[in-house]
Amino acid sequence: MNKVIRFLPLILFILLGILLFRGLSLDPNAMPSALEGKKFPPFSLTELQQQSNVLTTEDFQPGIKLVNVWATWCPGCKYEHPFLLKIAKDKRFALYGVNYKDERDAALQWLKQYQNPYQFTLFDNDGKLGMDLGVYGAPETFVVDHNNQIRKRFAGILDEAVWQQQFEPLLQQLQQEINNAQSNTQG
Repeated sequence: MNKVIRFLPLILFILLGILLFRGLSLDPNAMPSALEGKKFPPFSLTELQQQSNVLTTEDFQPGIKLVNVWATWCPGCKYEHPFLLKIAKDKRFALYGVNYKDERDAALQWLKQYQNPYQFTLFDNDGKLGMDLGVYGAPETFVVDHNNQIRKRFAGILDEAVWQQQFEPLLQQLQQEINNAQSNTQG
């Protein structure tokens, strides 16, 4: 019994080392979403630019959508904004914004100062849509397919490297799915 007690600290140290090693091998940006594969949650929010205009999922254009959650208080959002301006020109998808837990006037000034890449921006001042999406903070970006199903959630800053590695292959896959669906209905 005495010998077992002597080795107990060593056994605990080895177990702790295994756990730490396992933790280091995980991707910190990989935040699985319980909503992947499910419909985009219903919402009824005002448009940031036109407070009297109430928007719902019915206002999304048909096709592939990128929904970017951003805020003026988010330093990462400012960093990724020039890249959003660049990808907003891509005709394969529509880019939408969700202004998350922010002040309307500050957000309007932001878009005026840095330009507006979005088809429209939802004003989620109380964070309800963000909560329904499982948002931890900003920025986060969701890929929503032509059936309004969430196909990807990315928590973090979008840049060229992330785009090429994680978004471009998915966009190509979704475009192929759309093409296949169209050819099946025509043929």
